[in-house]
Amino acid sequence: MLGEILRFLLEIVFSLLGAALLARAWLYAIKLHPFNPMSQAIHKATNWLVQPLRSIVPSGKGFDGASLVSAYLIAVVFLSLLWLAATGSVPGPKLIPSLLGAALVTVARWALNLIVWLTLIHAVLSWINPLAPIMPVLRTLTAPLLEPIKRIMPNLGGLDLSALVLLVLAQVALMILNRISFSLLGI
Repeated sequence: MLGEILRFLLEIVFSLLGAALLARAWLYAIKLHPFNPMSQAIHKATNWLVQPLRSIVPSGKGFDGASLVSAYLIAVVFLSLLWLAATGSVPGPKLIPSLLGAALVTVARWALNLIVWLTLIHAVLSWINPLAPIMPVLRTLTAPLLEPIKRIMPNLGGLDLSALVLLVLAQVALMILNRISFSLLGI
């Protein structure tokens, strides 16, 4: 039971940190103003890891390499700690390629979880309080994902199901990635 609790706590802490790092990269890509409160909070929470990598990992046009590399490194640490908690030993050299591949899948899982949560919050707030101060940020973040779905979906009048379609697609992708991630390491 203690192992399950430790695994749960590791999952929560590292998923939040990974999502914050990916959100930072996403905010950089969409060029959200740095004085936005959401942007400032994410930067303050992740600067300790991203800033030291800025001098090593370049950032390009719409691409925040330091944040993405930071998310990947956090995924490697996370999976190493999961392995340590499950087996009581540090991953050996034979496991390193699997660990690195599983870390890439874990970052993709975190990205999909971020998409799910932002889409859910956006959808719920659009019904409850469409004039909430966070709505412009949520629209900016989710628009690149929802617009292609809206173009494909048939026109149902005033009913927009693009968020539901995105959520279903993200959940299916999450199921597949979860299976791949844990089968790579055998956890």
